[in-house]
Amino acid sequence: MLIAADKFKGSLTAVQVAERVTAGLRRAVPTAEVEALPVADGGDGTVDAAVAAGFERREVRVAGPLGDEVTAAFALRGDTAVVEMAEASGLQRLPAGVLAPLTASTHGSGELLRAALDAGARTIVFGVGGSATTDGGAGMLTALGARLLDADGEPVAPGGGGLADLATADLSGLDARLTEVDLVLASDVDNPLTGPKGAPAVYGPQKGASPDDVATLDAALAHYAKVLEAAVGPRAAEHASAPGAGAAGGIGYGALLLGARFRAGIEVMLDVLGFAPAVERADLVITGEGSLDEQTLHGKAPAGVAAAARAAGKEVVAVCGRLALAPEALGRAGIRRAYPLTDEEPDVAVCIADAGPILERVAERIGRDFLV
Repeated sequence: MLIAADKFKGSLTAVQVAERVTAGLRRAVPTAEVEALPVADGGDGTVDAAVAAGFERREVRVAGPLGDEVTAAFALRGDTAVVEMAEASGLQRLPAGVLAPLTASTHGSGELLRAALDAGARTIVFGVGGSATTDGGAGMLTALGARLLDADGEPVAPGGGGLADLATADLSGLDARLTEVDLVLASDVDNPLTGPKGAPAVYGPQKGASPDDVATLDAALAHYAKVLEAAVGPRAAEHASAPGAGAAGGIGYGALLLGARFRAGIEVMLDVLGFAPAVERADLVITGEGSLDEQTLHGKAPAGVAAAARAAGKEVVAVCGRLALAPEALGRAGIRRAYPLTDEEPDVAVCIADAGPILERVAERIGRDFLV
């Protein structure tokens, strides 16, 4: 049996989900053979999933979204690195109760990429999601050697708001090693940089952006893309409308400018984590995440796991905190049955607070249903 579940956000990490499901299964069948492969789709928890799969955790000091120094981690195995932008520039790096939609910067994410290069990485999986930022990856580019200047020849202020003052862009100083690596942009978001489906409009409000802030950021990012077009040519405009450009506050756009290729985050991570050989050893796959809902069907980890398992001819069930999908939708996604915590405990607040013990009871039911 293979457990390949994502985190229950706000309650359990993917590693903890695997531990609790394993414990529950073995309550039902003490001799059950269980393999755990915690997964992530490129967002927060991606480095932890890689470390659980055998990568080495490397820690570095980088700039947080407001410029304060933080300790961030990436994962390394051989010459492959897994870098998670949320480690440096995520919402969890902001002080409690503080949001900074106009000024939060991705500079630390660029420093993380540079650290991976310093460690000898030739392939970098760049997982993006959970960002505090909407700067189009501008901070990341400057950390890697780009110069983004205002009309007086001074660096523009950090964050998406500062890009309104951008007059010239010079990417000639970018770290030359970037041309020699395979940079993979791993995300479950295929939005463009700007417009009604762009980063500010869709995700800005989650980061504290008011309607006026959204308009300011959208205009600033559109201006940023225009200035970059003047600097590097038509590819800058093409990248701005490409799928994934709007990921994580537009850091996807910056990554595409660096030569990244965009892939669905869960597909990349399944390859990196070694899902194919693991699923061959399994007769049943258990996946899941905190909420199984419509978003799950659009590139989230459980849908990716289920698709890959189904292609390998394996049966899939899911665990979750709450279930908002009809059985028909689950079936189309390749999930035979879902086991929500709310079946055991109807009070959602209790499910969030006591997710671990409740998940063990749910997993015990799965063990009785499929192993006994």
